[in-house]
Amino acid sequence: MSLPESVLIANRGEIAVRIVRTCRKLGIRTIVSYSSADRNSLAVRIADEAIEIGPPDSRSSYLNIEAIIAACKKTRAAAVHPGYGFLSENAEFASRLAAEGIQFIGPSPDTIRSMGDKISARKLMQDKGVPVVPGYNGDDQSPGRLKEAAMSIGLPALIKASAGGGGRGMRVVTREEEFIPALEAAKREALGAFGDDRVFVEKYVSSPRHIEVQVLGDSHGKVVALFERECSLQRRHQKIVEESPSPALTELLREQIMKAGVLAAEAVSYVNAGTVEFIYSDTERTFYFLEMNTRLQVEHPVTEMVTGIDLVEQQLRVAGGLPFSFDPASLSQTGHAIEVRLYAEDPEKNFLPATGKVHLFETPADVRVDSGIESGDEVTIHYDPMISKIISHGVNRAEAIDKMTKALDETVLFGPNNNLDFLRSIVRHPVFRSGKITTGFIPEHFPSFRRTSSPDTVELARASASVLTYLGGKQISGSELNLAQTGGDLLPWIQIEGFRLWN
Repeated sequence: MSLPESVLIANRGEIAVRIVRTCRKLGIRTIVSYSSADRNSLAVRIADEAIEIGPPDSRSSYLNIEAIIAACKKTRAAAVHPGYGFLSENAEFASRLAAEGIQFIGPSPDTIRSMGDKISARKLMQDKGVPVVPGYNGDDQSPGRLKEAAMSIGLPALIKASAGGGGRGMRVVTREEEFIPALEAAKREALGAFGDDRVFVEKYVSSPRHIEVQVLGDSHGKVVALFERECSLQRRHQKIVEESPSPALTELLREQIMKAGVLAAEAVSYVNAGTVEFIYSDTERTFYFLEMNTRLQVEHPVTEMVTGIDLVEQQLRVAGGLPFSFDPASLSQTGHAIEVRLYAEDPEKNFLPATGKVHLFETPADVRVDSGIESGDEVTIHYDPMISKIISHGVNRAEAIDKMTKALDETVLFGPNNNLDFLRSIVRHPVFRSGKITTGFIPEHFPSFRRTSSPDTVELARASASVLTYLGGKQISGSELNLAQTGGDLLPWIQIEGFRLWN
C-alpha cells in the first residue's frame, strides 16, 4: 500500500493545476495531458511532464479514451486523476484503465454505472432507506402513464432526464395541459444531450435549496461525511456561489443529512471522494436525495477550508490503499467558507461566453484562488470559460462574506468580459447576506444584469495602478491608453490594446 509514483491528469484548467500542486506536495510525479489549444497553459507549464493528446475538439482529446491510455503508456503513468467533467464519471474509461493495469483515482466502474443512471439510483436509494422526492420512476415510459403519475403526485411536478445533468432534459409542469408538450421537449433534449430519452417524474419541491454532502470512502469499507455545502445560488442549474456550512440547517438536520449521505455511499460500497446531492425545502424543513456525483466537485475547496483536509490528497491515499490522513472520529468544522466562480462571460448579454487574452489578473493575498489562468494567458472558444474560483474563510458567515466582498473589490481582471461585477452584486445583496436563499434567488433578484453605477475613485485608482504596472513603464501611445473626461470627472473606463476594463 503506497501512493502512486506518477499521476497523469486527464483534465485541464484550474482542476489540473490544483491536482498538480497536491501531487507535488506528496512527491508524486505529474503528467498533464493536453490538447493543442492548451499547449501553453498554466497546467502544462507547472507539470513535471506534459503530453499532447489531440486537437482542440474535446472528443478528439479530453474525451478520447484511446489517446489518454496511449499517453499513459508512453509516459509510464501509474495512475490517472480525471478531475471533474470530461471522463471523470465515465465507467468505460475506468474499466479500460483497469484492464491496462493503470489505476483510476475514483470509484469502481460498477459504482459509476449504478449512480449514473438517475432512475436506477433513485430506486436503490428508496430500497436503502434514503429519502427521495415522491415520484414515478417506472419502466413504462408511455406519455399516458407518465402524465397519470404526474397528476397523482400533484402539480407542480418535475420531469427529469434519467441520464441527465446540468438541468438538461428537465421541465417544470404547473398545469395539466402543459404536461405532454413539456414531456416531448424534455425527451428531445435528453436524447440530444445524453443519447437516452428516458425520464422520470417527481414532486416539485417548494422553496428549494440545493445542499450536498461530501463523502469519502476508503478501500477498507469505511465511509465518512465531511459535512455539507450549500449550492443554491445557480443560474440555469449551474452553480455560481457555494458555501459551507449551510445557513439553512440546524445541527439536528445537519446530522440527519450527513447520515443520509453516508447511507447512500454505503449502498454502492463507495470508494474515493464523492458527493451526495439533496434538495431541501425551506418550507417543509425536509430533504430528499437528488443524485450522487462520483467524482470531485468543482466546489470542493469550501469543504477543505472548513475542515483543513486536502481532498485530492485523500483521493490519492485511498487509491493507494492507505487509510485517511485524519481521524474520522475527530472531524469538525471551523468557521465558514464561501466560493464564487469567476467566468469569462458577459452578464449584460445573457452571460454569453467571452474569449481573449487575459492581460492582467490580480487577486488579494488573503483569500484562496484556484485558477488555471495567469496574466498573459488566453481564454479560448473551445472549453468552459471559468477563469478561477475565489474562496474566502471567516470565523462566521458574516466575516466570510465581508472578506469575499473585499476580495472581489480588490480583484483586477483586465481582459475578456467577465462576471466580476455580477459576483460583487450577489455578495452585497441583502437576501444573500441574510442566508435566506433558494435556487430561485438569481432568477428572482437578477432576471437581467446591468452595471448600476460607475466605479468610484478608489476603484478607478486601483485599476489605473494595475494598468500602469502591467505596462511596465513602456511608452504609452494614445491607442494604448485612453483617458477621457466628462464634466470634469474621469470617464470610468480605461482602454489598452482595444480592451475596456469596464463595459
